[in-house]
Amino acid sequence: MMFVDRLFLSRLGPQYMSAAMGGGMTCFMFMTFFMGLTGYSNALVAQNLGAGRRGRCAVAATQAFIVAILAYPVVLACMPLGEFMFRASDLAPEQLGPQLEYFRILILGSGLGLLRNAASAYFSGIGRTRPVMVSAAAATVVNIFANYVLVFGKLGLPALGMAGAAIGTLLGSFAALAVLAAFYLGRTNREAYGVLGALRFDGELMRKLWRFGSPSGAEFLLNMLAFTLVVLSFHSYGVSVAAAVTIAFNWDMVSFIPLIGVGIGVTSLVGRYMGAGRPEVAHRVTMSGIKLAALYSAVGFTAFCLVPERLVSVFRPSEGGEGFADVIPLAVFMVRLVAVYVFADAVANVFGSALRGAGDTFWTMVISVSGHWALALGAMVLIRVVRVGPRPAWGTIVVLVIGLGLAFYARYRSGRWRNMRVVGPPTPMHDEAELNL
Repeated sequence: MMFVDRLFLSRLGPQYMSAAMGGGMTCFMFMTFFMGLTGYSNALVAQNLGAGRRGRCAVAATQAFIVAILAYPVVLACMPLGEFMFRASDLAPEQLGPQLEYFRILILGSGLGLLRNAASAYFSGIGRTRPVMVSAAAATVVNIFANYVLVFGKLGLPALGMAGAAIGTLLGSFAALAVLAAFYLGRTNREAYGVLGALRFDGELMRKLWRFGSPSGAEFLLNMLAFTLVVLSFHSYGVSVAAAVTIAFNWDMVSFIPLIGVGIGVTSLVGRYMGAGRPEVAHRVTMSGIKLAALYSAVGFTAFCLVPERLVSVFRPSEGGEGFADVIPLAVFMVRLVAVYVFADAVANVFGSALRGAGDTFWTMVISVSGHWALALGAMVLIRVVRVGPRPAWGTIVVLVIGLGLAFYARYRSGRWRNMRVVGPPTPMHDEAELNL
């Protein structure tokens, strides 16, 4: 949905596209601690299922829903901080105004995203990923239609520009949440997992969610804060560089977001088999995840190497695009370098997800946060202090991303995750059918 917003807004001018990236990532950043925390219910649900405790799966999901609801006012309270960050980043005036508008609307609807994330984590944990896919498809369709109507003013409605893109994203999020709610409360899921009886607070599972999920949430928040600072630092170069880096990150997102899906699957299955006391099968899952992620990354690598000019031209403004000529060379350079680290992204995502599924959340957080802040501080020093050009600054980011992938691989190879246990030993009566082998 963020990609679609930026694509539609690019027709209005590069500053609108860049504003959508800065505003959208900042709003998302304020949600990330709670998304990482509630998202860890994926592993809790999976480990309970693997240990033969099916009745505890929906109870774990309820704890995530409770956290999501309580988190909403906390996220809203971060609005002034986001506005301060924009004003302190030396953004071009023509970008600052639209960015503030987009950010304010998105953060008002952040509760939809928090609940949607918790529901998706439950379905991933029990291995029913089709509801997640259907909800995402519904969100995308609604978002594309709403953007077309609201951004440009179709079907007799006024052209809302930035506000239309933000409203379209919220409508898409609402559609996704409605689909997930229908699946969750549907008869099949309701009867299989005792959903209605699970709508209660559970102190034990809530403590486990906070104990094991807090490092994931802190990791997510600190990583997104670092990434947001990187984006805002590049945007301080001016409108042309901001547009180039936004285009590069747009395509980077296309190559990376599906890897997050692979990682969610790895977390769920590793959690299930670790809950069943089967670390050797958890390892096979991880290796399968690496193969799948590498195959997908190879597609992105090929596209970024062979046709970067075409990928960049997708974001050409429909009118008044004379200034876009200044964007193209730098954007092409950045997209080509994205190809260098797509495989490192795959390695970091899959091995990091396997470690989280096994319960190794603390050291996963340490590695990930250290790597992202090395990236953020390196970019800020090069851009704000040394004042190098955008090309060497971008090259430094590529090197640091590769280093992060190697660090996750080393932690996984140490094998410490094999002896971790989150939910206790499996029940004696559960069998392989329960594991959906």
